[in-house]
Amino acid sequence: MSPFPPSFGNLYILVAVDYVSRWAEAQAMPTNDARRVCSFLKQLFSRFGTPRAIISDRGTHFQGQFTKLLSRYGVKHQVSVAYHPQSNGQAELTNRELKRIIEKTVDQSRKDWSTKLDDALWAYRTAYKNPIWHFSL
Repeated sequence: MSPFPPSFGNLYILVAVDYVSRWAEAQAMPTNDARRVCSFLKQLFSRFGTPRAIISDRGTHFQGQFTKLLSRYGVKHQVSVAYHPQSNGQAELTNRELKRIIEKTVDQSRKDWSTKLDDALWAYRTAYKNPIWHFSL
């Protein structure tokens, strides 16, 4: 998510969402450069394993070093359609929900948002979400 007011040196939130379980991981970051994105992904890969594919927007931090990392791990990189954020709908929805939760929990200056990120993740993860599939018997 794009720049927030500075919070203990952080300006950005990098969010990763599993499309099936809707489990979200997020980390506050001072910059959104490729090195930090790759470091975040390596942490996720070591904890959860590698996904078959990753969908990202067309940000410059999702090129070069990022593409090499995905290639090394055998992960397919799918890029969402430019100027059409709905093509990465689950991530956009998660970003919107996390931002909404953070906005409700921060103080008036909004400079403590990075300290509220773990609480926002907990609230997002434990909230009821509609099932992906609708079954009828």
